[in-house]
Amino acid sequence: MATKQPEVQELIIESGRSEKNYWIDLWRFRELFYILSWRDIKVRYKQTVIGAAWGVIRPLLTMVIFTFVFGRLGNLDQKSSVPYPILVFSGLLPWQFFSSALSEASNSLIGNSNLITKIYFPRLIIPASSIIVSLVDLGITFGLLVVIMGFFKYLPPIHILFLPVFVILAFFASFGAGLYVTALNVKYRDFRYIIPFIVQLGIYVTPVGYSSTVVAQKYSEQVRFWYSLNPMVGITDGFRWCIIGEPLYWPGFFLSLGVNLFFLWLGVSYFRKTEKSFADNI
Repeated sequence: MATKQPEVQELIIESGRSEKNYWIDLWRFRELFYILSWRDIKVRYKQTVIGAAWGVIRPLLTMVIFTFVFGRLGNLDQKSSVPYPILVFSGLLPWQFFSSALSEASNSLIGNSNLITKIYFPRLIIPASSIIVSLVDLGITFGLLVVIMGFFKYLPPIHILFLPVFVILAFFASFGAGLYVTALNVKYRDFRYIIPFIVQLGIYVTPVGYSSTVVAQKYSEQVRFWYSLNPMVGITDGFRWCIIGEPLYWPGFFLSLGVNLFFLWLGVSYFRKTEKSFADNI
C-alpha cells in the first residue's frame, strides 16, 4: 500500500519580495486579521464588572449631558423638529465610532510590539483589526438608538436604508487617520498624549450636540462650507440625513469626503513608508 508523501512547503527568501507581494500577503494573512479582531473584541471588556454594557452606558450618559447642555441651556431643543435626544444620538453614533477607532488604532502597534518584532506579516492588519472593535460598539450603540426611537415613537425616514454607506465612509475616515497617527506614535511617543486631547476637543467642533445648520444660521453658508473641512462634519450630516431626514448639505459633504480621501491616501502612504522601521523603533 503506497504511503502518501507529506506536502512540501517552499519558503522563498528574495530581496524586495515582500514589497512586490504586500497586497497579496494581506489576503494570505486574512486569518491573522480574524484572530486579532476576535482577540481584541474579547479583551475589550475582559475583567470588567458590567462587560459590554459599557457600550451602552457611555453613549447614554453623553447623550444626557449634551441634551441638558445644548438642549436645555442652549435652547437648541426648541429649534429641532425631532426629539432632541434622537438628534444628539444620531450625531453621537459616527463620532463615538471615529473617536474610539482612532484611539484604538493609535496604540495598536505599540500594544502588539512583541508580535511585530518576532514574525513577518503586513503590519496594516494590526490597526485594521483594532477598528473592528469599534464597529462592534457602533452596532451596540445603534441598538440603543432603536430603543430610544421606540420610546419617543419616532419612525425614521426611508433614507435609513443608506446608513450602511455612511458607516463605510466612517470606517475609511477612521482607518486613514488611524494609520497615520499609529505610524507617528511608533516614532514619536508624545502622540499617545495628544490623541486624547484631539478626541476631547473634536466632539465640540463636530456637530454632535447640535445640527450643522446652526452654523449657517448663526454665520453664513460660506462659513458652513469651510466648517466642513472637519472630516467628520459631512459624515455626521450623512448619519442625520439617514436617521432623522435632515437635509444633507452636499457641498460640505463633498468637501469632507475629499478631506477623508486625502487622509486615507496620506495614512496608507506614510504607514507603508515607515513600516520597515517599526520593529527597530518599537
